[in-house]
Amino acid sequence: MSTPGDGSVLERVRGLLREVAKFGAVGGLGVLVNLGVFNLIRSTTDLQVVRASVIATVVAIVTNYLGFRYFAYRDRAQSDPAGRTRELVLFMAFSAIGLVIENGVLYVATYGFGWDGPVASNVFKFIGIGTATVFRFWSYRTWVFKALPVAASVSATPAEPMPEPAPLPKPDRRPEPVPEPEPANN
Repeated sequence: MSTPGDGSVLERVRGLLREVAKFGAVGGLGVLVNLGVFNLIRSTTDLQVVRASVIATVVAIVTNYLGFRYFAYRDRAQSDPAGRTRELVLFMAFSAIGLVIENGVLYVATYGFGWDGPVASNVFKFIGIGTATVFRFWSYRTWVFKALPVAASVSATPAEPMPEPAPLPKPDRRPEPVPEPEPANN
């Protein structure tokens, strides 16, 4: 037997797991784009490690926005232009903070400790991505792609069906009394 709160807690956990899976799918693609662009730039140019990483991160941010907006958080779409502008500005602001976190780790490893070989650069870039991902997940779901309010009629869980509405009272079908005509006085 389940208690009244069990269904809603279980449903929230399932919803969070679905959200994490979608975020992870988009983020996984973003990691591949980020590392691919980073290594392409590093192998074809003489750009410094962190500069190449920043460019790769920006490309991944654009890829991620499209994935989050049209896949992971499509149910939280903003229909009005002001809402979409706010969403994009917040996404870019929090992505910029994530960019600083991600590339800060790489910067410290490269210029603080001198770990700048190809393997070390990729390892610390990946560690930076992981660290920034925790921040991004929290900020995107809290501030950027806010959950839409749940309608009051959806509050019942499948385990607890909504009660049947009370029957409406039958209308009184008695005809109204018709006044008798007054006799004419001549």
